[in-house]
Amino acid sequence: QVQLVESGGGLVQPGGSLRLSCVASGVILDHVMVGWFRQAPGKEREGFSCIGAGGSGNIEYADDAKGRFTISKDNAQNTVYLQMNSLKPEDTAVYYCATTEIPHVPCRWDLGIYDDWGQGTQVTVSS
Repeated sequence: QVQLVESGGGLVQPGGSLRLSCVASGVILDHVMVGWFRQAPGKEREGFSCIGAGGSGNIEYADDAKGRFTISKDNAQNTVYLQMNSLKPEDTAVYYCATTEIPHVPCRWDLGIYDDWGQGTQVTVSS
């Protein structure tokens, strides 16, 4: 049974940084595609970054995340990270990681292709 646990969220001022973690059990994250998603109050869940299986460099970001967010993996810890810099109030949301065994090159963040989801971690960007 796949279990994903996100952590690292919190309250941060605009311009600040956070590093989110997605720790997995029941799946080897280096063998699957991992996506990061977020859901702001009153809005639909949206994907914005993904990383493919293996070390192929198969990484994608939505336009708003490019240059500010970095997705990475620590295979020894079976963890995917999301480093978020230059945070804005509009980044406030619950952040989720998800996995799918279906490979895509380039990786994708269509919600419907992901099978397993974490419970989310709240990120609040406010002064």
